[in-house]
Amino acid sequence: MHVIAKPALIAFWTAHPPARAPLEAWYRIMRQGRFLNLDDLKKTFARADYVQGFTVFDIGGNKYRLIAVIHYQRQKAYIRAVLTHREYDAEAWKRETT
Repeated sequence: MHVIAKPALIAFWTAHPPARAPLEAWYRIMRQGRFLNLDDLKKTFARADYVQGFTVFDIGGNKYRLIAVIHYQRQKAYIRAVLTHREYDAEAWKRETT
């Protein structure tokens, strides 16, 4: 799968260094994967959820959230936001990513 755009990950882990290893692992798995749909994706990312048109991934033992739009037919994942758990719970991302 083609992941767009890695700079969002780098910016987040620069601000939150402990997030680097789990985000790099997520990126590597996504790039190597070919997922047909959400059910297929959940075989690899069991805690991924579909929320208001976005796929939300728990990253780093539930410390961070990665929000993406995934086009399975085109094999593209667009990173919309990477947030701390607290930022995610504030739900501002729902307004900012639409």
